[in-house]
Amino acid sequence: MTVPAITDPQTEPKYAPTAFQKWIESRLYEPRDAVFVRLALRNFLLIFPLQVALFVWFSWWLAAVTWVLQIAWFAPPAILMLHNTMHRPFFKSPRIMNRVVPYTMSLIHGIPTGYIEHHVGMHHSENNLRKDLSSTMRYQRDNIFHWLMYLSRFLFLAHIELTQYFVKKGRPAMARRAIGSDFVHVMLMVGLAFVNLRASFAALMVPYFFMRCAMMWGNWGQHAFIDPSRPGDSYVNSITCINSVYNQRCFNDGYHIGHHVKQTRHWTELPGDFLANTELYAKEGCIVFEGIDFFMVSLFLFLHRYDWLAKRFVRLPGDTRTDAEVIEFLKGRTRRIADDVPEGAVLNA
Repeated sequence: MTVPAITDPQTEPKYAPTAFQKWIESRLYEPRDAVFVRLALRNFLLIFPLQVALFVWFSWWLAAVTWVLQIAWFAPPAILMLHNTMHRPFFKSPRIMNRVVPYTMSLIHGIPTGYIEHHVGMHHSENNLRKDLSSTMRYQRDNIFHWLMYLSRFLFLAHIELTQYFVKKGRPAMARRAIGSDFVHVMLMVGLAFVNLRASFAALMVPYFFMRCAMMWGNWGQHAFIDPSRPGDSYVNSITCINSVYNQRCFNDGYHIGHHVKQTRHWTELPGDFLANTELYAKEGCIVFEGIDFFMVSLFLFLHRYDWLAKRFVRLPGDTRTDAEVIEFLKGRTRRIADDVPEGAVLNA
């Protein structure tokens, strides 16, 4: 079988070498990340004034416009901007911007302010195994009621469990940031609710809950298919989605296997890494889909439309399975893993 041509990679945008562009690049560890500075500026200059306007001239029409821009349009690339700048050094100078940008973007979009602690400090360290608080292993991954249990745990217990996790790991600074940042976020929403309840609800509370649901929906799809014989192996506990609009908007986030195998890999290098390793992906039994993203994967699973997934399943070199055989294979990868992790599980995140 022939691997489809890659048509979706988001590459480094080419900006004119103006004085502003050169200044941005001089402040960064990686000039290819200048796009993130521009994205952060657009978010701050557009979304933040809309949030302020809701407190001054509240209307549900203005709230609807804000949600479209804040949640639907700007939030997906913003959260992947934060994701990438967590894994690699961002600002050389001023270094304080490495804190200002994540906290500002988190408050504007409702992204969990403890995202870096949860994602880098815990998720990648545990790699979807049992100590990973966002692990999908214990759930039946084509059952929406199991996802609702998964979501509920994240909404109501994550900040407490994450703090406990870091305390047990002997990382008190991360524990303080994990609980403290979320406490400040919640107190800000509550405090502003006394100023203007409707505005606080529209500008802060709606994105706060929506983003948590969206992140858990996406993470479910990323880790829905797990080989129970080696659940700690990133090649078979993660998936990759190619040739999707999502990759074009969100810095190649669909190439999730390559990211988990080497979390510091630059986002512009992920498609090339996939193409260079298709033989390895085939040997390892990796799952790759074309034309859909993680959110659609989760949706298709909840609808039990394995036939739709099979039609978008990429046959890697040497794979001659029929759609029916692929469906059975995919079903086997979504079953609950109730037993302890086998000895010798691979942790290659």
